Amino acid sequence: MSGERILIVEDERAVARSLEYALTREGYSVLWADTGQRALDLAHTQEPHIILLDLRLPDISGFDICRQLRAEGYRQPILILTAMDDQLDKVLGLELGADDYVVKPYEMRELIARLRAMLRRAYEKLALANRGKHILFGDIEIDLEQLQVTHRSQPVSLTSTEFRLLVHLTSYPNRPFTRSELLEAVWGYDSSLGSERSVDVHIRHLREKLEDDPAVPRWIVTVRGVGYKFQT
Repeated sequence: MSGERILIVEDERAVARSLEYALTREGYSVLWADTGQRALDLAHTQEPHIILLDLRLPDISGFDICRQLRAEGYRQPILILTAMDDQLDKVLGLELGADDYVVKPYEMRELIARLRAMLRRAYEKLALANRGKHILFGDIEIDLEQLQVTHRSQPVSLTSTEFRLLVHLTSYPNRPFTRSELLEAVWGYDSSLGSERSVDVHIRHLREKLEDDPAVPRWIVTVRGVGYKFQT
């Protein structure tokens, strides 16, 4: 892909301009919102391919933006920016539907690599390689042509990352994966850059949306001392 639209949500003009300059040089089309309401307006009207979201905004918090967009069915990746010591921000952002986070201060090269990986995983791999295929287990069907999931014939709203994680696990039934392996396969980078906490939160979200009893999962199970697997 080229010319993908990236929405920067950042109220500090100098930071936003630096990001805009770097991303434009990489060939991306950049949108900028300095308030939460402006971010929502641009997300609705311009349909960016990915949102780079600062959490501290003058009107609507980044948490509320993330919550609202996911409630509306917005599936595009959301990458939040958070301060190094704000562990609560990281966890809450993931709980509300963000795909991952980058810690401030960040290296621009790392951030661009992260964005590039997220875009590639979200819009290329599944759409090109899995057309016309279905995965069935229990009352759940994954339609890889339409990129949709149904549970008892009812549609299940998954983010793009949740969808890729589910497809990856179900493509290798009964094979355990470490969190680092899932980061590499689904997020597109290794654990030195990524967050294993992101994996745990997304696994829990999948269980809550697909399992009859998320506390005692039938399909997406924990492998003690290793990570997770899809159990047939």
